[in-house]
Amino acid sequence: MANDLITISSVKKSFGQVHAVKGVDFVLGRGEYVALLGPNGAGKTTLVEMIEGIRHPDSGDILIKGKRLRDNKNELYNILGISFQETKFFEKITVAETLGMFASFYGMPHEKVTDVMTIVGLNEKQKAFTKNLSGGQRQRLALGIAILNDPEILILDEPTTGLDPTARHEIWDILMNLKKVHNASLILTTHYMEEAAYLCDRIIIMDQGEIIAEGTLNQLLEKENIHNVAEFTISGEVPEALRNRQNGLDIKWDDEKRRGRCELTNVTRDLPFLFAVLEENHVTIRDFDFRKPSLDDLFLLKTGRRLAN
Repeated sequence: MANDLITISSVKKSFGQVHAVKGVDFVLGRGEYVALLGPNGAGKTTLVEMIEGIRHPDSGDILIKGKRLRDNKNELYNILGISFQETKFFEKITVAETLGMFASFYGMPHEKVTDVMTIVGLNEKQKAFTKNLSGGQRQRLALGIAILNDPEILILDEPTTGLDPTARHEIWDILMNLKKVHNASLILTTHYMEEAAYLCDRIIIMDQGEIIAEGTLNQLLEKENIHNVAEFTISGEVPEALRNRQNGLDIKWDDEKRRGRCELTNVTRDLPFLFAVLEENHVTIRDFDFRKPSLDDLFLLKTGRRLAN
């Protein structure tokens, strides 16, 4: 379609006996933010590296604006902005000098460096050596380098991994501003559920090299019919009676942690009933958590394990 910036068709990649990517298909539309969400080893980085041209697919096709990167590198690299999981900088040059060096590769004027420092919030650090930057500041600098050429497509590989919550939210704010003001398109790999849900229009969940779910957060949860969740930890052993379905209420137990989990299809009906069942079985609750369903619940349903594991 005319608004499709990237089209990925039946892409596969193996390393020896390890099948890292197993026949993946998806499209990135203009102005769209798409998250590739999954645990370490899901195939996210391998897929992104193939989009970037760092690796080549064993089979399948990747088109950027209808063209193959390997045959149109000069043209297509000018519309891509790329930030890797970790970026190494020359430690004894300043933030402004670092951005100026990369700007010179694109023939950008010095004013562009000033603009980018403003966008990523590094004006106050422009004279600081890169070795003295915090983790969040280094990631903002890496993002600044990625947007120097005003790219149509940003590709960010786990840009907030290892950052504290404050630094992570600073990156999120920058990305949301880029979408609003510059109409950027984004492919973001992450294993943070809240990051994918907050930033992206569409979420693609990968596991073991395959796409196992795709859509908006609401679409994903509605499609799998996932409801509000109650989780609680009890004192003592799990009563045998609570291992059976209770009038439509199915409690899943983690015996080692003495932790129960159940979905509530009707909160006003099911929550009081759950407490009544626990009281009838003389269960002492140590802690209780009631929440809306999350991507982690979806991943658990699809794979039998949590996304964070």
